[in-house]
Amino acid sequence: MHPGGARERAARSAAAAPYAKAWRQAWGFPEPEPPAAHWPDEADRWADELRRVGVRRAVFVTGGGNDAVADVVDRHPDLLLGFAHHDPYAPGAAAELARAVTERGLRGLKLFAPLLRGPLDGPDLDPLWDTAQRLGVPVLIHIGHYGSAGGLTFGRYGGPEELARMARRFPELPVVVPHFGVQYVQELLFTAWGCPNVHVDTSGSNQWVRWMPYKLTLEDLFRRCYETIGPQRIVYGSDSSWFPRGYVTRYLDDQLRICRELGLPDDHLRAIFAGNAERLLGLDG
Repeated sequence: MHPGGARERAARSAAAAPYAKAWRQAWGFPEPEPPAAHWPDEADRWADELRRVGVRRAVFVTGGGNDAVADVVDRHPDLLLGFAHHDPYAPGAAAELARAVTERGLRGLKLFAPLLRGPLDGPDLDPLWDTAQRLGVPVLIHIGHYGSAGGLTFGRYGGPEELARMARRFPELPVVVPHFGVQYVQELLFTAWGCPNVHVDTSGSNQWVRWMPYKLTLEDLFRRCYETIGPQRIVYGSDSSWFPRGYVTRYLDDQLRICRELGLPDDHLRAIFAGNAERLLGLDG
């Protein structure tokens, strides 16, 4: 690593700190605790938290490597599920995904597209997509702005055009795009309209709508996704990630309220907030 890299990240973090603090105050979130030093303790704490708020299953999409995530999941298999998360361009990436799924019981793959060192639709990734498609596991691909204030605006690779081309070439591969596609919401809607295997995830505060060049609200996002692709490809996500905030019931309450105000019937609410995830994760059989 370049010795200046750590200094640059620290400076960026310090510059962005006031924005992060203002966001936490707006939502009533406490200051994050330092990362847990012992994964089993963290797993137990999340299990207690899920039972407290009445959530039946939760998915860890990253967490220090595939075996680390699998160990956490194994501690509470009745409550926790996990996704693989490793370098898709590393030698043997497809074999690692197969191992993580078939031997360690993980249920999908998570990628941050802005961090990739090659395109999503490049031939080097074909074995990975083919393996995920063959195993029937979803791929959660973050596109757009990465991180909170001070984060990566976009990457050289991983844009919505690459995503659309990849999704068309692997039509049986379930692809899930979190946060409504962030600044690529329009491109994501067109991609999902043309690719029946592309799903939209609703996770997070979605504060990025404030920086769009046109007025956009969370209600607009739900309405446009619902009208474009229907209820079967919209997947609720909590984006819960740290204590003492814990499971973010605020996001769930807000999104449920919006969907009810839009007049969605109960079976469509059930699909968005539980059923679609169950199907993608292989829990509905």
